[in-house]
This record gives sequence, structure tokens and C-alpha cells, in this order.
Amino acid sequence: MTEKSDRCMSCGVTLIGPEGARFPCPNCGEIIMRCNKCRKQSNPYTCPSCGFLGP
Repeated sequence: MTEKSDRCMSCGVTLIGPEGARFPCPNCGEIIMRCNKCRKQSNPYTCPSCGFLGP
């Protein structure tokens, strides 16, 4: 178990259980976490490691 909670990269909501998606950054491989709402609305996110901007 991790000490920090998983949060959506777009809106900051806490992800609990299977809520949202976790996938590697297309540029550097860092794990990106997004909630279902932001994914459906195609809200932008920025990778904290490399600055990659995704839809």
C-alpha cells in the first residue's frame, strides 16, 4: 500500500478502487492517473515527470 493517495492528474479527485484509469505516460513511462469524468470529457493532463501534455 502506498502512503500517498492516487489522484486524478486533471482535476485532483482521489481515485478509490477501480475508479478511473492508470496508464504509462507515452513519453517517459511515468504512471498517469485520471478519473472517469476527466477521461470522458478529454480534459488535458500534464505528466509531472516530463511535462508531456495529453488529452
